[in-house]
Amino acid sequence: MPNWSEVLIEIQQEQRKNPSISALDTVRKKYLAKISEITGRNTIAYYSGWLQKPQIANTAVNDKDKSGFMLTINKLDRSKGLDLILHTPGGDIAATESLVDYLFAMFGKNIRVIVPQISMSAGTMIALASKEIIMGKHSNLGPIDPQMGGLACQAVLDEFEQAKNDIKQNPNAAALWQVIIGKYHPTFLGACKQAIEWSEKMVSEWLLYNMCDGNKDKVKKIIDIFANHTIQKSHARHISKKECEEVGLKIVDLESNQDFQDAVLTTHHAFMHTFLNTYCVKIIENNNGIAYIEQYAPQSNNK
Repeated sequence: MPNWSEVLIEIQQEQRKNPSISALDTVRKKYLAKISEITGRNTIAYYSGWLQKPQIANTAVNDKDKSGFMLTINKLDRSKGLDLILHTPGGDIAATESLVDYLFAMFGKNIRVIVPQISMSAGTMIALASKEIIMGKHSNLGPIDPQMGGLACQAVLDEFEQAKNDIKQNPNAAALWQVIIGKYHPTFLGACKQAIEWSEKMVSEWLLYNMCDGNKDKVKKIIDIFANHTIQKSHARHISKKECEEVGLKIVDLESNQDFQDAVLTTHHAFMHTFLNTYCVKIIENNNGIAYIEQYAPQSNNK
């Protein structure tokens, strides 16, 4: 399997052979097509460059992504199903719901998710909508508890309940809690509660429909772990393949097929090199080389 450095060398060699083309694109498309050749399935990679460009906008899941999926799904033989490679920090819940609904409309239940490294938050929600998730020993999902303004909705509600209990037991604590609770606007608590109910209902229905095949007990166990801020402690927590298996997710070992593993991880390295060496911030690309690419405009130093 080509490692990070070997993929870079291949890109450099390809560029020297064909100076007029982008070797980054050529090598990335080559290995993405290889995945589809091995599986006989459609393959779409959904990649964000948030790790390389953490301060740049548009790296998260948003409504513009639908255009990328419409472009890359067009003309595919949808009877072959979909293998969706995910590498994302997550993003907007409404956009995630709309995207999953669209994927179900296009491929039904025949959707697998491949996680070469990290698929967090809304990315985990998308993964939980699939029939199975392919993960390596190094792969991670994340908690799906909703956030607002960088705050965990459940943590906000828990803090408010603690304030009520403390004030009930000791009225003199009201002045202290007023400073803390006063930072929330009047509708914030209700919005947090609704966001939790929305995300849990949405993901529960997807699990029930596909991966858990109607098993409500299994769905509840998964939601209780992935959506529970008290258990996970942080929205940034990385949940391992072993933990995913233990909670009842249908996990397939990436390492079980060496050729497939090589193709997936080499594709991953190729995407990472693309983000490092271009202005790309997000790429949605299929095995036929059709791609939707978002770039940022670098700031000029000219005054």
